[in-house]
Amino acid sequence: MNLLLTRSPAGVYSAFKWVKVDISGEKNASGDARHNPVFLDEVTAWLVTDRAEIFVDGTVGYGGHSNKFLEMAENKAILVGIDRDEEALAYSKVRLSGFGVRAILVKGDFADVKQLLRKVGVSTIDGALFDLGVSSPQLDDPSRGFSFQEDGPLDMRMDQSTGTTAGQLVNALPESELADLIFLYGEERFSRRIARAIVRARERQALASTQDLTAVIKDSVPVAYRRGRIHCATRTFQALRIAVNRELDVIEPAIRDVVDMLRPGGRLAVISFHSLEDRIVKHTFRALAERPHPQVAVLTKRPQVPSEAECQKNPRARSAKLRVVERLPKESIQ
Repeated sequence: MNLLLTRSPAGVYSAFKWVKVDISGEKNASGDARHNPVFLDEVTAWLVTDRAEIFVDGTVGYGGHSNKFLEMAENKAILVGIDRDEEALAYSKVRLSGFGVRAILVKGDFADVKQLLRKVGVSTIDGALFDLGVSSPQLDDPSRGFSFQEDGPLDMRMDQSTGTTAGQLVNALPESELADLIFLYGEERFSRRIARAIVRARERQALASTQDLTAVIKDSVPVAYRRGRIHCATRTFQALRIAVNRELDVIEPAIRDVVDMLRPGGRLAVISFHSLEDRIVKHTFRALAERPHPQVAVLTKRPQVPSEAECQKNPRARSAKLRVVERLPKESIQ
């Protein structure tokens, strides 16, 4: 392994301020008290091979997958975990502390994965994971503003130290742009009605909280839609979260950057949670596998979906899809 771990390079998590975290409480089967990682066994089986020495978890979150990788790889492998969420990184730092220098945590966006890895002295990798979902602790924390279930500020930023909030979008975007955003990223058929209602409401008073926005959405859609299978605010909240965090913009370039860094035989696994994400992953994988100069082989001809048992244990896993590619030898690319 060509990696120096004698000191902490600039940008590694050990240089951050501490955030108080609580990892006590009843733990689930993965050893995580706060979050059930989706496809834990499946992703581990794909990525932890005899040859794998350097892993990247581009969306480390609360460390569920990373913890399993390091356990299964025993003492020979290291992991670089990347995340924008400072609270999640603080939690993972405590959780993965038993692995010592084998676990390196870096604050950043997986869109910058190549630059972030180079900062910690990594130029080639053997396995990588992008878990594109929002974690349960983020959804369940009202102060983050991701959920319409409880009242909180209209924030929705993964990195709360920078960027535009959801509140700024709903209170400033022109009606047509707001409608397009909700339709494109949320696939919401009542996007124009919802956008019109938001603009009318904000003319009276700025929308400041998740419940302010939820109430406007409820009043703007048909009664039958309010009583549908999913909450009538789900798609609008999804659209705003995607826009705030530029979630769709970064998927393709990040995949291409990681594939560039994979050694022959190295693998990339991507977990997506809605059709827009999965479509980008599928088409990017196909493009990278195209002849006459394929860079990867697609190992999942159809996306894997969670088992019924996993969905019962973790209802949020229902929409998840897993796709995996393997880097081909360089002679296949030429």
